[in-house]
Amino acid sequence: MKRKIAVVITARASYARIRTALESIDAHPDLELILIASGSLVLERAGNAVKVIEKDGFSFAERIYMVVEGENPETMAKSVGLGIVELTTALSRLKPDAVISIADRFETIATSIAGSYLNIPVVHIQGGEITGSIDEKVRHASTKFATLHFVCTELARQRVIRMGEDGRFVYNVGCPSIDLAIRSLSLPPLGNEELYGRFGGVGETVDVASDFIILMQHPVTTEWSSAYAQMESSLEAAYATGMPVLAFWPNIDAGADQVSKAIRVFRERVKPLNWHFFKNLPPEDFLRLLQRCKCIVGNSSVGIRECSLLGVPTVNIGDRQAGRERGKNVVDVDHTVDKIRIGIESQARVGRYARDQLYGTGDAGKKIASILASLPSYPNEKRFIDS
Repeated sequence: MKRKIAVVITARASYARIRTALESIDAHPDLELILIASGSLVLERAGNAVKVIEKDGFSFAERIYMVVEGENPETMAKSVGLGIVELTTALSRLKPDAVISIADRFETIATSIAGSYLNIPVVHIQGGEITGSIDEKVRHASTKFATLHFVCTELARQRVIRMGEDGRFVYNVGCPSIDLAIRSLSLPPLGNEELYGRFGGVGETVDVASDFIILMQHPVTTEWSSAYAQMESSLEAAYATGMPVLAFWPNIDAGADQVSKAIRVFRERVKPLNWHFFKNLPPEDFLRLLQRCKCIVGNSSVGIRECSLLGVPTVNIGDRQAGRERGKNVVDVDHTVDKIRIGIESQARVGRYARDQLYGTGDAGKKIASILASLPSYPNEKRFIDS
């Protein structure tokens, strides 16, 4: 009998973090993949990324609406509560043999709590890493709820074990997003006709065959009241370089409304030439776009993880990624217009950095599926004491 593996995907970034594992689980003869869509993944205003996943050939057993409007700390907490209620119902009905909880987004903790209280083994992806904001607390809490761990680096593995988890069930498999990054290297770069024809967006047409930068910045939940000012600084700095910019909308964390407002005000006030704005792109297409940019600026983990493998220069702003392991491709700056501008101009002159396999070698998805299928049984207790 096949083992049923439920995976809860809550955001576009989470899909990139798990896609190759989904492919390998779905293809494995001893595993059955059960997908649940939730969080911003099902929201039209966030790009309705669930459609992207369905176009990749996956289908969803459940769609859960849990996001409370407001994009502030109160609505984040309420969204988690609603997610626990709805996911408990879904998991009780689906009765999986294990449920995968992905990384560190605030919605993730709802998966970990619901699975644990239902006595369903929780499998956590991407534990043991250190970053800023509420994400780190969510990640570490999910580690403690989980009984099986797939981490991305050896340092992360050691951290999880030091947190009290049994080393027999902590596997350093690398990050599935690196699988995608390596795959993208064999694909042609994304061209103008495909980019604008498929994904639209708004603003001037930026020629992606020429020099341009990518701006992708999310709110920092512990600094959410400063989100507008922080995004305003990044926009002004990118504009001051005179370089064409492809800018992306933020995620739905607390402060997202303020980041979005800063983008809209900037767009209407400045009416910048050679700027184009997107909600999101499918993971592999975004990676193809990264192949062409001079650098990425903002605070997305893609600049730390995938860009280390691709060698893409990264200007990382602020504390959202504080403490995360990084390659030589990253320059860290604070939320000062001049420092961001100087960082962009410096990184844009670098070209490409040497590729760094810090976060994996391209086979994480296959490793995850193989371990899920080969374990004699899944641990469902937090401590394992040998007699």
